[in-house]
This record gives sequence, C-alpha cells and structure tokens, in this order.
Amino acid sequence: MTTSPGDLPYRPCAGFMLLNEENRVFVGQRIEKRAHGTWQMPQGGIDPGEDKQTAALRELGEETGITPDLVEIITPASKPLRYDLPPELLGKVWKGKYRGQEQHWFLGRFLGSEGDIDLEAHDPPEFNAYRWIEPEQLPELIIPFKRQVYREILEEFRDHLPR
Repeated sequence: MTTSPGDLPYRPCAGFMLLNEENRVFVGQRIEKRAHGTWQMPQGGIDPGEDKQTAALRELGEETGITPDLVEIITPASKPLRYDLPPELLGKVWKGKYRGQEQHWFLGRFLGSEGDIDLEAHDPPEFNAYRWIEPEQLPELIIPFKRQVYREILEEFRDHLPR
C-alpha cells in the first residue's frame, strides 16, 4: 500500500530571521546539490523534545557560527508556517517521511561583528557564502516552493522591519 503525500506529516522546523544593525537580513547560499545556488535564512529540524526557540538558535549557530549570546530575540512568529514539497522532491527529501515543513520562525538582532560569522562552524557546512539583504528581497532569492512562506514571514514580522 502506498502512502499519499497528503497522509504524510510535516517536519517540525525552526528558523531565524536575523537582522544586522542596518536592518538587513542574513541569508546563506546553500551548498546542497538540489538547492545549490539558492539563498535562505538559517533553519532546520527541531529535535525530539527540543524547545522551538532553542532549536532556532541551535540551527543559527550550526549554519553561521553565531552563538546565542550574540543574538537578541525580538519576537517569535505568532503561528507556525507550512510549505509542501514539490512532487519531484516527495519521497527523496528527509527519507520520504514528510510532505513538507511546519516552520516556527524567530526574529532577532545580530549583536556581533562579521568576524563572529563562521560558515564552517558545523561539519558539513550548509552555506558556502552569505550576505545581508533588504527584507523585501527575500522571496525572490528563495527556492520557488518556499516563496509563499517567506512572504508570510515578512508579513509576520512587518511591524519590526524597516518601512
């Protein structure tokens, strides 16, 4: 018997929108082959029993080398945001166990300096480059199937972002 994609659960995930002192957003360029060349904010799976904020800070640290003491949390998103994988990735990503992700996002301010960023802090690294962008650029840089979630993140954090 085959499982239909609609019967699969969403993978629990936490993400971090990190602002620098100029209110620009951190994005990293993915190394992974199927997403190579695309940009995204730090995010990843929530471990069993792990608190969402702890997971978001852990993922931020693993992907950027930025430690929690260099981050001021501004606010969590008011609700989780979901996306579904496109059909060509179903069954291939996350060992085929999930239909997409349910993401819990946090907005924070980076209190450190560029020297505190280390894309090789985790083995293997997930990003090969990073940059700081204007928030409204996020949807155009993200892989297409995540664009709607990035639009929703911008809406969630709108009151805390520059106009």
